[in-house]
Amino acid sequence: MLDLPTIWAGIIAFAVLTYVVLDGFDLGIGILFPFAKAKKDRDVMMNSVAPVWDGNETWLVMGGGGLFAVFPVAYAIVMPALYMPIIVMLLALVFRGVAFEYRWRTERWRGVWDAAFIGGSTVAAFCQGVALGGLVQGIEVVDRAYAGGWWDWLSPFSILTGFALVVGYALLGATWLVMKTEGDLQAAMRARALPLGVATFALIGLVSLWTPFQDPAYFQRWFTFPAILYSGVVPVLLAFAGYMLYRGLTSGRDVMPFLASQSVFVISFIGIGISFYPDMVPPSVTIHQAAAPDESLAFALVGTVILVPMILAYTAYAYWVFRGKIDPDAGYH
Repeated sequence: MLDLPTIWAGIIAFAVLTYVVLDGFDLGIGILFPFAKAKKDRDVMMNSVAPVWDGNETWLVMGGGGLFAVFPVAYAIVMPALYMPIIVMLLALVFRGVAFEYRWRTERWRGVWDAAFIGGSTVAAFCQGVALGGLVQGIEVVDRAYAGGWWDWLSPFSILTGFALVVGYALLGATWLVMKTEGDLQAAMRARALPLGVATFALIGLVSLWTPFQDPAYFQRWFTFPAILYSGVVPVLLAFAGYMLYRGLTSGRDVMPFLASQSVFVISFIGIGISFYPDMVPPSVTIHQAAAPDESLAFALVGTVILVPMILAYTAYAYWVFRGKIDPDAGYH
């Protein structure tokens, strides 16, 4: 008998991770936009993600829609608990998406749309981090319903996680541009990636040290035997990814820094999974308690098994078609 709730928890986690891996660097482009003063550099930065940015957000829709469909209890708890950061994030993504289209259509208002792109990217990244922090610190639940207040999500811990995600996405954006551009822009982003990498690891360290004190269950899942046998691998892998990031940036590699920075996010996501499992809504609602009936999970799984490979295939094809360095004279028009 298949454990359908656990399978679906894995699918939702995969969708969220794929969103972070794919959309993180193009949000990072917007965060880094203020540091590129020349119009041509900004055009190249935006052109580097223009063919793929909207497809990257497919995974956010899948993660949110999947949570609603297969974990309705979790959705009904998480949404009112994190209503403010989620709504602000979505509005920021709307402004960012409109800016993608409109900044190419005007000269007079280009500065306005640049500001919308910068603000939308930064606010969306910050709100995603705040929502993550609000979830990690725990949500008050009574009788399978949210029992907390309107501002429970706002805390020093959630602000720290929000800031950490902004810096981390900026690192992804910088290493993406190292991989996709040449000349002065590439050199500038390579120089910015190193301090961003140091700041990202410092913030990961702070969040990691603070997390076990959010709930005793986190401490047990990380530091008790036998859990420590596999949880202890996570910091080792992070250290290795950090070394590869440093080596790639200092040795003039183009692709290695991007792959290393992506590895940092994947490993950190695994760490979050270790902290959460088997909870769906920390600290009191498990995966099985939050899940819809098995009949609904089985029905939804059939469509997912068909659609997810198709989405992965067209996403891979888009990245393959637009592989290589960006032509500064080609544009998104």
